[in-house]
Amino acid sequence: MFSQHLSESMEMYLKAMLEMSEREPATVARLAERLGVTSVSANEMVRRLGEHGLAKHTPYKGVALTQKGREVACNVMRRQRLWEVFLYDHLKIEWSKIYELACSLEHATAPEVTEALADFLGDPTTCPRGNPIPAADGSFASLDAFPLSEAGAGDALRVVAVNATSTDVLKYLQERNILPGGEISVLEIAPLQGPLTLNIGAREVALGLSMAEFVLVKGK
Repeated sequence: MFSQHLSESMEMYLKAMLEMSEREPATVARLAERLGVTSVSANEMVRRLGEHGLAKHTPYKGVALTQKGREVACNVMRRQRLWEVFLYDHLKIEWSKIYELACSLEHATAPEVTEALADFLGDPTTCPRGNPIPAADGSFASLDAFPLSEAGAGDALRVVAVNATSTDVLKYLQERNILPGGEISVLEIAPLQGPLTLNIGAREVALGLSMAEFVLVKGK
């Protein structure tokens, strides 16, 4: 498959672009921030992806995957999220650590191993973070959810998914029981980009808006 000829770094960029585009168009700056690289490095990689016909950068508008780029990104995402299921359900790895570990496995997984893994797991449709797992043909359903950062005071919500990728952020959310399937009530939203005060299992938790963007919720 074409993705087997790409570097790990290129695959990570494509997957990040796909994850980000589920909510809004990706920009080079946001891509750099998500991957922890400089804007110069991100610009250079976007240029290389463009040369491969995998992405298209429109100045002042953002970066978009081409059809070929989306196919590769979906394949990488499928491998990574299947490994998340295996690590969490069968190896009992801590929830906050599975994303990073799955990322190290996804690049060395041959297509036949990916499909054997899917069969072994019973073709799951979501990963332990609640995010959809693309099917073998690259299709997947969009989540019916919105970021917690867009919630209003008094909202009673259920966590659908967490799309954070940093182990530190995932650990922070795990320790506060902000996990897929959990219920949250928004008690207060401080002005001037202040934190949200949440009620989670009779416990009050303060969560900054930037971190709340990683938590996808819907009304109960």
